Amino acid sequence: MSTTDVLTVAGLRVTFGAVEAVRGIDFTVGQGEILALVGESGSGKSVTARAVLGLLPGTASVSGSARLGDRELVGADEESLRQVRGRQVAMVFQEPATALNPVHTVGWQIAAVLRAHQPLSKAQALKEAVRLLDLVGIPDPGTRVRHYPHQLSGGQKQRVVIALALANNPRLIIADEPTTALDVTVQAEILDLLRDLRDRLGTAILLITHNMGVVADLADRVAVMHRGTLVEQAPVEDLFARPTRAYTQELLAAVPRLGQRAPSAVPAADPALELNQVVVRYKDFVAVDGVDLRVGQGEVVGLVGESGSGKSTIGKVAAGLLPPSSGTVTVLGGDPTTARRHIGFVFQDPGGSLNPRMSIEDCVGEPLRVHKVARGADYRARVAALLESVRLPAAFAGRRPRELSGGQRQRVGIARALALGPSLLIADEPTSALDVSVQATVLELLTDLQRDLEFACLFISHDLAVVDSLAHRVSVLHRGRVVEEGPHHEVLRTPAAEYTRRLVAAVPVPDPVEQRVRREGQVASVG
Repeated sequence: MSTTDVLTVAGLRVTFGAVEAVRGIDFTVGQGEILALVGESGSGKSVTARAVLGLLPGTASVSGSARLGDRELVGADEESLRQVRGRQVAMVFQEPATALNPVHTVGWQIAAVLRAHQPLSKAQALKEAVRLLDLVGIPDPGTRVRHYPHQLSGGQKQRVVIALALANNPRLIIADEPTTALDVTVQAEILDLLRDLRDRLGTAILLITHNMGVVADLADRVAVMHRGTLVEQAPVEDLFARPTRAYTQELLAAVPRLGQRAPSAVPAADPALELNQVVVRYKDFVAVDGVDLRVGQGEVVGLVGESGSGKSTIGKVAAGLLPPSSGTVTVLGGDPTTARRHIGFVFQDPGGSLNPRMSIEDCVGEPLRVHKVARGADYRARVAALLESVRLPAAFAGRRPRELSGGQRQRVGIARALALGPSLLIADEPTSALDVSVQATVLELLTDLQRDLEFACLFISHDLAVVDSLAHRVSVLHRGRVVEEGPHHEVLRTPAAEYTRRLVAAVPVPDPVEQRVRREGQVASVG
């Protein structure tokens, strides 16, 4: 690895009015090096990256230095920054669906970036777009170049965004949470791709993430941010083995690990939810294909699998929100549409599932009002008790969702789902967008509430370590079929199905030494 510094940040400060978001930080990224910038939401990670490229809004004030080689970026005029963006420094955004233009083909978008910086004809740019799609592992790139974003999977869209970033051979790629919304197998492919770019092209990469498993798998060095300051920097193996700051120690301790929880007994109880040979078709596409699933009263069943496997579809069927094409669904011995009062639903995105115009009291109490369960003083007392049950102060009742953090909003979502004392809780990816420490708090909360209230829970997730920390049993979905089912410790630690084994093998271990051994072993077995 070269010691040549591609990016040198010194004394960088970013303020929004009286709020100091970044407080005089210093770090470097060398040629052929991957530096992971980690920390919780609000720590200043993404603000730092956007400050480097001059992408912050006009309300931000930036001082200090960010040098790309010998070129100063802080304070540079817009024309100078335009010459740098996409050519010398490129950014891979967290959500590829919003980073790509839905009305243009992916080839058109790559060609436009190429022609903005190089004297290429349309035909030449399109030919280079095909090469770039092939470089990032898109199958049949000559055909895919004419596809629109909606015709690609999530992992393929992320590869297109990386192809856009590579279009003009940048010296530095800034990857802002590039794998957060991806399944473990797709995530592993994207990490392999970034690693290959580093090794083959000598590209410097600034990786922004809160996933410590990804950091262990990919990074050379780690810089830890907390409330706008850099609290610790070290080579990745040193940081994981010997973290010196309490915040770093807490961050690492909060990471869920497969096999960490002792095997738990499966409650012997009557079924709260039963699916028998359920099929869901959308025209000619079969989303769910003959699924049998059982969740006993007082039991947590984890439903895992990649995007498109049918997990969320099953959740909607179980809640009575989507009728099956064939098969039967039974909730508490009856039809789910008549049992909706006894079903709670926790959504993946708490920000999108809460009405921004309503107070927290109205968000939590909405089921109480709809079903005319409580009013007046009794209503307010019940909402206060629900907030207390999810460890939020009753004073939050008067706030709006935008005034709460992501973790606090997810607790509000859980409180609303529990408002009517449901016998069945369906949780669809409730922690995937949360930082590890916030995720750990929400999982602990769900575990405690489920133990105390004894509701049945269908927990839908693509994060196997999270499922292992919570579920009694696990069902594994692949292309709409259940390929394996059993106690959590058997399915996720000694899987029988080849597909489950691939899922488990793709989960990065939050230990750089162990992860490197695993990766080298996987490469050797493939070879």
